[in-house]
Amino acid sequence: MARACIALLLALGTGCAPRSAPAPLARAARYLWGQQAKDGGWHSHTYGLLRSGQSLTPFVLLALLEIPEEVYPLPKADVDRAITFVRSQTRPDGALGMADPAIPDYPNYSTALAVSALCRARRPGWEAQVHPMVAYLRGQQFTEQNGWHPQDPVYGAWGMGGERRKPPDTGHVDLSMTRYVLEALRAAGLPASDPAFAHARIFIERCQNLDSDGGFFFSTTEFDTNKAGHDGQRFRSYGTTTADGILALLAAGSPASEVHVARAARWLTSHHHDMYVPGFVGEAYQRWPRGLAFYYSAASTQAWRALSAGPLPGVADGLRRTQRVDGSWANPENLVKEDDPLIATTFAVQALVMNR
Repeated sequence: MARACIALLLALGTGCAPRSAPAPLARAARYLWGQQAKDGGWHSHTYGLLRSGQSLTPFVLLALLEIPEEVYPLPKADVDRAITFVRSQTRPDGALGMADPAIPDYPNYSTALAVSALCRARRPGWEAQVHPMVAYLRGQQFTEQNGWHPQDPVYGAWGMGGERRKPPDTGHVDLSMTRYVLEALRAAGLPASDPAFAHARIFIERCQNLDSDGGFFFSTTEFDTNKAGHDGQRFRSYGTTTADGILALLAAGSPASEVHVARAARWLTSHHHDMYVPGFVGEAYQRWPRGLAFYYSAASTQAWRALSAGPLPGVADGLRRTQRVDGSWANPENLVKEDDPLIATTFAVQALVMNR
C-alpha cells in the first residue's frame, strides 16, 4: 500500500500526503462563525457590557465579510441571521447600542460599524435600513447643530453617542470613534464634499503633532485617555492613534499626498516594528504596547494598505505565532478588553485580510 501511495504521489504530486493545516485566517473565520449565537449575534462571555451583542455583532460581522471566498466561503444564512439581529436591535431613529438606554453599548461605534457592514453585505433593504442610521450619526457630530463652534476643541468630532451633547458637556470624545463614523459615512455613499467631512478634519488635525513628529494622539479634551502621556509640551504620538489619524483623514477626503497624511505616514513608517504599539516612553507606560497589540495590528495594516504600501512587516508573523489552537487570539493584558477572544480575534482577522 505504501509503495502504491508513493508511486501515485510521484505521478500526481498529491494523494497520500497529509493535508496541510488550514491557514490562520481560515481557522480564525471558523472560530468566529462558531461563536455566533442562535439569535444571530455575537455576545461577550468576558464583559457584561458587551453581552448584549449590539456593538460586537457588527464588529465581528464586518471583519468576516472582508475575508475572501477562496479563504473561507461565506455562510450566507449566517450572514442573514446576523443582519436580522442588527435590525432587531436598531431603534427607529437609527441608533444601535441603545436597546437598554440605561446601559448604552457604544452607540456611535455600534451604529457606524453596522452601517459599514450593511453596506458591504448589500442584502435586500439595506439602503432603507442605513438611511436613518446615517441620519443618527450625522446628528451626533459636535458642530453648530448641537451648539458647538470651530474654536471648541471637540468641534467636528464624535463621542460615544446616545443623547446629543450640548456645551459645555463633551462627554468622551476621541479620534478612534471619529474615524469609525467617517468610514461609515463614506461607505454609505456620502461624497467627500459633504460638510461633515470638512468639520471632522478640524478635529482630526487638532489631534496631530504636525509641528513636531507628525504623529497623532487620542483626544483633545481628556488627559488620561492619551495613553502615551504628555512630554511637558504636547501629548505624545503613538501607533494606534497615528494609524487612526491616517484612516480618518483618508475617510474625510484627504489624499495620501496631503501634508497631514504624509507626515503621519512617515511617523508610522519610521516607528513601526511588529504587532506591538510604538510610541510609548517610560516605565509607567510599558503595558500599553502589548495591551493595544491587536487594535494596532488591525489599524496599522489598514492604514498601510490604504496608502498602497503593501504588506506591513512583522504583523502577520506575530499573529501566526500567537494564534491559539482553536483559531482564536486573546491578549494577556486587559487594558482595552483585548483579553476577550471575540475582540482580539476580530482585530487579528482584519489585520490578516489586509496583509494578504
